[in-house]
Amino acid sequence: MNIEPSRKMSIFEPAIFGDLKAAAAAKKVEGFELYDLSLGSPDLPPDEKIRKVLSEQSFSANSYGYTLNGTKRFYEAVTDYYKRRTNVILDPHTEVIQTMGSQEGLVHLPLAFCNEGDIVLTTNPGYVAYDAGIKLAGAVPYYMNLLEENNYLPDLDAIPEEVAYKAKLMILNLPGNPVPAMPDAAFFEKVVAFANTYNVIILHDAAYSEFYFTGDTPSSFLTTPGAKEVGMEINSLSKSFSLAGTRIAYIVGNAEMISIMKQLKSNLDFGIFEPIQEAGIAALNNAEEITDRLRKIFAERHKVLMQGLTDLGWTVTPSSGGMFVWAKYPYDMDDKEFAFEVINQTGVVMVPGTVFGSEGAGYVRVALVQDVETLKKAVEQLKSLKIETCATLVNN
Repeated sequence: MNIEPSRKMSIFEPAIFGDLKAAAAAKKVEGFELYDLSLGSPDLPPDEKIRKVLSEQSFSANSYGYTLNGTKRFYEAVTDYYKRRTNVILDPHTEVIQTMGSQEGLVHLPLAFCNEGDIVLTTNPGYVAYDAGIKLAGAVPYYMNLLEENNYLPDLDAIPEEVAYKAKLMILNLPGNPVPAMPDAAFFEKVVAFANTYNVIILHDAAYSEFYFTGDTPSSFLTTPGAKEVGMEINSLSKSFSLAGTRIAYIVGNAEMISIMKQLKSNLDFGIFEPIQEAGIAALNNAEEITDRLRKIFAERHKVLMQGLTDLGWTVTPSSGGMFVWAKYPYDMDDKEFAFEVINQTGVVMVPGTVFGSEGAGYVRVALVQDVETLKKAVEQLKSLKIETCATLVNN
């Protein structure tokens, strides 16, 4: 039997994460201690309140039917969370939709709004799921480069008018993955003005909104005047509440756009397991207590890793939030070769920057997914690096 993949499969390149894990596993067999700072999967368990609800609800014999579009209780918990945390008022019936994790929502969303050949404005570097969704829809990405001189924010003024007028969708992620740039109100106001001028739908990926280390409340695009008229925000419970494996997220914002997403989603799945929704409700209803505790832990990790890499002579992107450190290493070496050489010499696992786009050349993404003592040990290990054939400093 001759089995061939579809032509569309050519857009899905094998992910490097498996290769990184395999290289790390090989070193472990040799007796190396590993310091895995690659995947952005929270190492801390969900709060006990969340685990208790999930356990109790899973035991109920009545919890195993289809939930279709999601429960009324979950939608009300989302709207109450937004009102408390960001002062944004949402209608739970028309301005919220549930997704099976943010990645599922992000990959499917371009299908709902883009025709083949439509332009989608996205960032370089950017989260890999954005490109997957754009290409799955047959749309065309236009990359907004995240550069140091622009504080790693997209330069909307640099987008050619002929591109802006043809664009259908813009995807933003602030603070982001892999670059944890933090927007201010003026930037989001500019985004709303751009959307109105060029008739572009805005999707803000707020997966890391609760990972802020300065200020009092999380940042939300929807707090910007006019934002709900031009766009949506997707948020996941994976990071903020350590619920990565449960796959639960939501999109909020413009009612007409949400209605279109509901139509698409009704053809794709039959809803999220009800006990997981109940666990999500417990998380959202106790967000202040849970996220305050997590933030203190991650803020300390952020401080230790930022300082540690800086002391090694690495150029670390300034950040005041997010779950990652974006760093330029001080060697003239291909980032993928560098990542594997670091594993080989030190056991420290990081993700090469070009996984996220061409502007990631010379960078690595380092995740804050180990405790402070482990991060300190990882930095100590990096001190022993010997890159003999590539000793030229990148920033010389």
